[in-house]
Amino acid sequence: MQEYIIGACSGKAIDVKKNKTITVVDLEGQQVVDFFAEAQCNADEFLSTGVTIDCNDSLKIKVGNTIFTNLYRPMFIVVSDDVGEHDLLHPCCRPEMYDFFYNNGTGHSSCLDNINTSLNEKRPIITPFNIFMYTKINEDGSISVEEPVSKPGDAIKLKALMDVRLGIAACSVSESKCNGGKCSPIKIIIE
Repeated sequence: MQEYIIGACSGKAIDVKKNKTITVVDLEGQQVVDFFAEAQCNADEFLSTGVTIDCNDSLKIKVGNTIFTNLYRPMFIVVSDDVGEHDLLHPCCRPEMYDFFYNNGTGHSSCLDNINTSLNEKRPIITPFNIFMYTKINEDGSISVEEPVSKPGDAIKLKALMDVRLGIAACSVSESKCNGGKCSPIKIIIE
């Protein structure tokens, strides 16, 4: 078993072999985790939330669902989930987003930078599996980001269906309800 603490507003790359489980733990509650992955043998094959929505016929993820790559191959399966509320729609926060919404992008920590730095990549945009992020989807099609419902110690467990390289960030947004108005660390357990 390996355990990693990812500090608030930071990121980490972790290599995970096929059939290992990945547990993402919200240590303090209400902390969003930007969860991204590449196939270990090919960085051009990566976690795709769009394909995941397409293959599961749903904007929501639940136990038993599969998370897919951009090549429509199974990457992870959700084994257990204490929360049941996650986001597949929003891209990683980045300086341009902070400028657009809060006029403070210069020098602001961002999940895009933290994941790219961890993976030694320069992707212009990443749309991760936003674990614990609560995006309310209304009947008229509008959406709103609400406070996460995760409590301290809540977790989600995924099984890797291929060898992967994870790029994970503890979300840096403290300016909205996204992380309950504060940023905190997370724990990753590989078994």
